[in-house]
Amino acid sequence: MNLRRRGIYLLPNLFTTGALFSGFYAIVQAMNGQFEHAAVAIFIAMILDGLDGRVARMTHTQSEFGAEYDSLSDMVSFGVAPSLVVYEWALKGMGKWGWFAAFIYCVATALRLARFNTNHEVIDKNYFQGLPSPAAAALVGGFVWVMLDSGFSGEQMRWYASALTVFAGLSMVSNLPFYSFKTINMRKSVPFLVIFLVALFFLLIFSYPPGVLFGLFLCYSLSGFVMWYLRRKQSA
Repeated sequence: MNLRRRGIYLLPNLFTTGALFSGFYAIVQAMNGQFEHAAVAIFIAMILDGLDGRVARMTHTQSEFGAEYDSLSDMVSFGVAPSLVVYEWALKGMGKWGWFAAFIYCVATALRLARFNTNHEVIDKNYFQGLPSPAAAALVGGFVWVMLDSGFSGEQMRWYASALTVFAGLSMVSNLPFYSFKTINMRKSVPFLVIFLVALFFLLIFSYPPGVLFGLFLCYSLSGFVMWYLRRKQSA
């Protein structure tokens, strides 16, 4: 009996491979003590990860293989890489407490991805359940980047780094609602003011990337707590 040869779609998986390489590159740079390069690589992985799914949907090349490959890539780029980067930069000198904080983040990413893979079809598409792993990675990587840019060493910031790492990990496995931005229709016409504001937004990012990106993802990571409080207050 002839078995049909199954192939994979090249274009979306190229973006996924790029994200995986960026995560691997972040780990290598952290091992070499180039923590700023490592932090930037995490952000590049986040951008590529955001593109692969959109490219697959636009070109109608979604596949079960691509979904599984994307999840494994996310574990490396947004789980292992950020935890090792922050460990090498700040947590290494804290002994068991340092690797314990890094492991909490790492295992939280694995649990977050496993939960997403099993219930993404039944939850509200407007919101994520728990902080998304790319946003958590951007929060940790952004903290390392902005502290380095401000002249602080990992030893000076190790307690803050450990607290932020644990916070990011626990936020991922929480049931807090985080807006998904999936309902934004990119094909819909918008007022001219919106385009102007988007241009200003990118100008703001390029004016001071470390601080703006860290502030942006810090606000997003807190938005789930704010939304949970508002919902609880309305239901009371």
